[in-house]
Amino acid sequence: MKTRYALLIISVFLVSCSLHRDPKDVYSDVTEGVSQTEKKVAFKDKAAVLSHRQLLLDLYKNDGQEHWFLDMLLLAESHSDNAYAGAPNAETTPFEVNSIEGSNSNLKRDWNGYMKSVAQTNKMINNINEVNDQTLTEAEKLQFTAEAKILRAMIYFDMVRIWGNVPLVLKEAGDITSETIKDVYPAYFPAQTDALSVYKQIEEDLLEGLKDAPDNNDANKTQISKSVARAMLAKVYAEKPLRDYDKVIKYADEVKSDGFELIENFGDLFEVKLANPNLPPSADNKATDAKLRNSKETIYEAQFFPGNASWVSWMFGRPLDEWNFYFTWVKWITPSRDLLRAFQSEPGDKRLEQTVVYYQCAWNVYYPATNYPFMYKCRSRYNSIIKLRYADILLLKAEALIHKGNFSEAAEIINQTRRRAGLNNLPASAAASKESILEAYMKERRLEFALEGQRWFDLVRLDKVEEVMNAVFAKDEGRPAQAYPFTKLSYVLPIPQDVIDQNPNLVQNPGY
Repeated sequence: MKTRYALLIISVFLVSCSLHRDPKDVYSDVTEGVSQTEKKVAFKDKAAVLSHRQLLLDLYKNDGQEHWFLDMLLLAESHSDNAYAGAPNAETTPFEVNSIEGSNSNLKRDWNGYMKSVAQTNKMINNINEVNDQTLTEAEKLQFTAEAKILRAMIYFDMVRIWGNVPLVLKEAGDITSETIKDVYPAYFPAQTDALSVYKQIEEDLLEGLKDAPDNNDANKTQISKSVARAMLAKVYAEKPLRDYDKVIKYADEVKSDGFELIENFGDLFEVKLANPNLPPSADNKATDAKLRNSKETIYEAQFFPGNASWVSWMFGRPLDEWNFYFTWVKWITPSRDLLRAFQSEPGDKRLEQTVVYYQCAWNVYYPATNYPFMYKCRSRYNSIIKLRYADILLLKAEALIHKGNFSEAAEIINQTRRRAGLNNLPASAAASKESILEAYMKERRLEFALEGQRWFDLVRLDKVEEVMNAVFAKDEGRPAQAYPFTKLSYVLPIPQDVIDQNPNLVQNPGY
């Protein structure tokens, strides 16, 4: 009888099974059954495929709340000038003061969460064509593969921006036996792929996915559509490794042609329905639902409903659907004084009241307890978590135009989000030079997407990390002392040390 180990997904560490076991009944996330020839069957029928497809569509809603949203905000907001850590501890404070190390447990759970999601997309991509069920049509196979490739691209886009060189896993690992160990072992412990190659794979997945993904559905923005692929292509081509501003403009325009535009009222993206809409929220006037889902601005979102609610809102402040729920301990992502001053630099910005709210609380870590600011863009367990919205893609077009030298057209795009926010158009002097229009652009992105998980990546993409972050500690009196200066090595974070310990082929990023 063959010596073998149980099949595992790359995202979890290798655990051996019984050394003497008949392989016929082995089960894993990849294996649903075995044919009469003992060939593994990932999906026994169409129902199994549909079940896994729904799992993929729900990744951001279920498994992803922690690493795709909560920890992403910690990285992008508290590691930038927009927010303090909120709840200072060994895992959050390093993001605030730039002392992150590979031992950080948040990074470990994020890495493992992303790699688990990669494995789940690979299961669909690598196995759907082997399904022996005549009711599963070729068109469905193409569509479901396209959706999985777009989702895999989204996962790797986050990973490569966070860690740079990461393992590029496109195939599933087979069983390790005495006969296959040399071939299969690298699949369990892959080396890192250079960032450029990862970006090229992201591009390939998105372009292939674009062919067969479904069209945008105005009534359901939880679907992985052609519009999601186009929006992601605009974001990918704005990044340095594949930078192509003509393509940023091309795909931004295609997203617009799909029917997306800014909604009239910025606050509707985050507002809730109250039991009594004529009164402010309170312990007696709770949120009953989100105000708006599937808006014409939302490209991709995770939706939550009464009975199937999100849990992350109570990490940031008061969940308006349950006024006092867990409001007894310090919250994450506290808006910084520097961000508040940026909002207040031009009076009348309507986005401020949708981004920050003040409550009295039981702690005074960063502000007086009597008037403490909280992140307000995730204010109930029913709020959608928006992964992609049109304002992001529209402003990326402005970024591309700036770098192509078309300052006036870029200014007009910036003015669209400014006018919605209740601000006047930029003065003519703002478009007088690349330096002035880029300064106006970065401020606009900062305020439009404050506390949505964009700021750090904007600073990295535009090579502004050192300029902005090494200066903010001196001008923001509420921020703890800077541990280390920001350098070019700060642009990516450390690989989790536990992951390196498990995988001898991984190399720590320089500077950590």
